[in-house]
Amino acid sequence: MPEVKIAAEARTEFGKGAARRTRREGRVPAVLYGHGTETRHLSLPGHALMLALKTPNVLLRLEGLKSGSELALPKAVQRDPVKGFLEHVDLILVRRGEKVTVEVPIRVSGDIAPGDTMLNQLLVQISLEADATNIPQGIDVDVEGMELGQAVHASDLELPPGVTLQVEPDTLVLHVIAQQAAEEPEEEEEAAEGAPEAPEALAETSGGRDEEQAG
Repeated sequence: MPEVKIAAEARTEFGKGAARRTRREGRVPAVLYGHGTETRHLSLPGHALMLALKTPNVLLRLEGLKSGSELALPKAVQRDPVKGFLEHVDLILVRRGEKVTVEVPIRVSGDIAPGDTMLNQLLVQISLEADATNIPQGIDVDVEGMELGQAVHASDLELPPGVTLQVEPDTLVLHVIAQQAAEEPEEEEEAAEGAPEAPEALAETSGGRDEEQAG
């Protein structure tokens, strides 16, 4: 996985007001921790960070730190629930050659065999262990021609060298089911809606995140 260089600056002001000022300047408050080091409070360029985070499990090379450049993975990203802009990012320090556990997207391609069937995907991402500097951006699954009853389990996934599963091998990823099976719950719900209502006498009656905790 390529590294994305991000210019980091140390923060000396904390709290909601300081965080708002940081964002008005086009930067994003962040914390960096891991490997027993003291938590460092940083600010990162908002636009560059937003572009970098479009890549799942992106490896960030933080430049401009007193200790020199550091490698980090996004651990938690907070966004404004309405406008979607970045509010705060938690970063975890990683080393070359270190194994990390991450959630990787499952990318499905192809079309199942024609018929009254549908693809039921239970997992959209899967937990894997990989080298911190060589995390796969996705795991591909080809469902071309799959028929009713066929399934893909975690053990069927083709993983890159050095990458291992962090879920049970028999975990169901996706399978092909009958469309009728998918429609049955709706039919049951409609039947329930059409059932006679209980007499009124039996009916039940009833009486009358902080933006940044540590900075």
